[in-house]
Amino acid sequence: MFTLEIDGTAVAVINSDEASAKDLFTCAGFKEDIRTMTSDGKPLWNGTSALKVRAATEDEVEIFEDALAEDDGEGEFKDDAHHGDADSDDEDEADIVFLVDIDEDEDEADA
Repeated sequence: MFTLEIDGTAVAVINSDEASAKDLFTCAGFKEDIRTMTSDGKPLWNGTSALKVRAATEDEVEIFEDALAEDDGEGEFKDDAHHGDADSDDEDEADIVFLVDIDEDEDEADA
């Protein structure tokens, strides 16, 4: 498992190999998502800070596993890294668990 770290803060963990983690954490769509997502009112990423991908710590792996067990498949970001046949190979699908509290979307709060 690998962790995305921004400005010294562990932001998210992914259960994939290093190359896939780097590809996903640095793709344009994910970058746009983390620029618009906030935690305690602050953007997760300012658009300029380095996105560091590193091996997850034991604590981060435990948080990841606990979150998946607790949510039982709900709430985590799922991505078919290759956007191909999602049913063809489970290795193509990665789960991401955020390690920071994500603020509720304003559109959802107003609904």
